[in-house]
Amino acid sequence: MLKQCEGSHAVAEAVALCRPEVICAYPISPQTHIVEGIGEMVKDGSLKDCEFINVESEFAAMSVAIGSSAAGARTYTATASQGLLYMVEAVYNASGLGLPIVMTVANRAIGAPINIWNDHSDSLSQRDCGWIQLFAETNQEALDLHIQAFKLAEEVSLPVMVCMDGFILTHAYERVDMPTQEQVDAYLPPYEPRQVLDTAEPVSIGAMVGPEAFMEVRYLAHARQMQALERIPQLAAEFKSVFGREAGGLVRPYCCEDAETIVIAMGSVLGTLKDTVDQLRDAGQKIGVLGITSFRPFPLVAVAAALKNCKRFVVLEKSLAVGIGGIVATNVRMAVTGMGLKGYTVIAGLGGRAITVKSLGGMLEKAHADALELVTFLDLDWKAVNKQLELEKTKRRSGPVAEALLRHAGIVGARNY
Repeated sequence: MLKQCEGSHAVAEAVALCRPEVICAYPISPQTHIVEGIGEMVKDGSLKDCEFINVESEFAAMSVAIGSSAAGARTYTATASQGLLYMVEAVYNASGLGLPIVMTVANRAIGAPINIWNDHSDSLSQRDCGWIQLFAETNQEALDLHIQAFKLAEEVSLPVMVCMDGFILTHAYERVDMPTQEQVDAYLPPYEPRQVLDTAEPVSIGAMVGPEAFMEVRYLAHARQMQALERIPQLAAEFKSVFGREAGGLVRPYCCEDAETIVIAMGSVLGTLKDTVDQLRDAGQKIGVLGITSFRPFPLVAVAAALKNCKRFVVLEKSLAVGIGGIVATNVRMAVTGMGLKGYTVIAGLGGRAITVKSLGGMLEKAHADALELVTFLDLDWKAVNKQLELEKTKRRSGPVAEALLRHAGIVGARNY
């Protein structure tokens, strides 16, 4: 059924259609509307046989999720930014225990300084925690990925993050095709856990493991990710057969067949990139776009196959690995080892800064001419940055960086330095 709704509400309805049995949540922008929407459905009885648990923190949310999943309940939660960092200890435990929890991450910058707007710093900070990470380009894909996530999580017995850009998607109203309960039931079978707490057969969950077995346990988590790598495109194909549309998969190429330059990105910026590439192709430049849906497990073979005919690639990152540059780019470079491609990293959109067609067009033209620096910061205010660096050279007490930069950029009242 076609309907116009907010991205958060679309996800809430999709999760409800998956028949969760326990939902534990703590509100934090920009994911709050998701759990509010589900909470309302539990309260009014439209979502039946589901316990909604209000907890006192994000750490408690993931702890409750671990307990309910271990007890054999289909479990869901959601978080963002600092909330994800607060639950990190339990996040690692969830994947280490092989519990098929599904969690929405409404991507948002992490501090300091405090920032509530979108980038990918939060989920990418947890790239090695053992969770599968799927990134949505649109609200329709966010909706569809949640349905696939429950099936994937339960088949390979690993938790899944579905990442959608905070505010850009969560608070945007778009038309989505909401499936029926019958369609979701036909795709997603009732939950049959691999492991469950049973008083008739008591076991320890999360027991101490020493050097004699720890490496083997960790390898088995890696092996499950490799199973997911194979299963993700199969689940996407099964999804299309039931729902009649494409969603998910490992990667999504756009105009890559004859492209000499391919720009790689994740999330909602892919739409802006496609518009930019359309304009550049109309001007005669052979440029394509490769969207990565599955960041973990990372699709090394699929990325290499998509880039096999190009001359260069540009990885557009909405996160920064301080001290080295790109996070996604590091994975892409591993995928193309030995292929002789030129590669560039572009850091953009941190803290919610707009990524415009104009800026992307200029950057891609430079990349196409191999005139781009290896690591580029798109639309960085170099005047403000250099002023702060000079100040720090000459003045020991140069003050808080965030406040100083705001003043240098003319955003707050001037002060003599």
